[in-house]
Amino acid sequence: MATQVTATADARRGASFLQVAIALQTLTIFLQAVSAGLLLTASYGETLHSVGARVMYGASMLYVLAAVLAWKPGGGSPRPVWHASGFLVLASVQVVLGIAHVPSVHLPLGVLMFGLSVLALARH
Repeated sequence: MATQVTATADARRGASFLQVAIALQTLTIFLQAVSAGLLLTASYGETLHSVGARVMYGASMLYVLAAVLAWKPGGGSPRPVWHASGFLVLASVQVVLGIAHVPSVHLPLGVLMFGLSVLALARH
């Protein structure tokens, strides 16, 4: 009985960590959109967008970690892990496209990523 209570508490903690990770990811993607606007209008925009890209990528990795930690202890569905991993792939493509200066794909992918992140946040 005590093991079941502990497992339930661990699962709840993992789920709340997952929600925080998704919220952080969503916020960093939104801030990337803001810094993209600054990229066009301010001298410090490029630096801000570059730093923001690293932070967003780190937030995507944190999302994967949180999904694994929420899944493993409780033995629930691995679906959040697949979603988080897919998002990390999208973030990787986004970084490559940004470095290669391909805005025709980079910008729409950023909008798609923000929408998907908001959707994931609403689901959890």
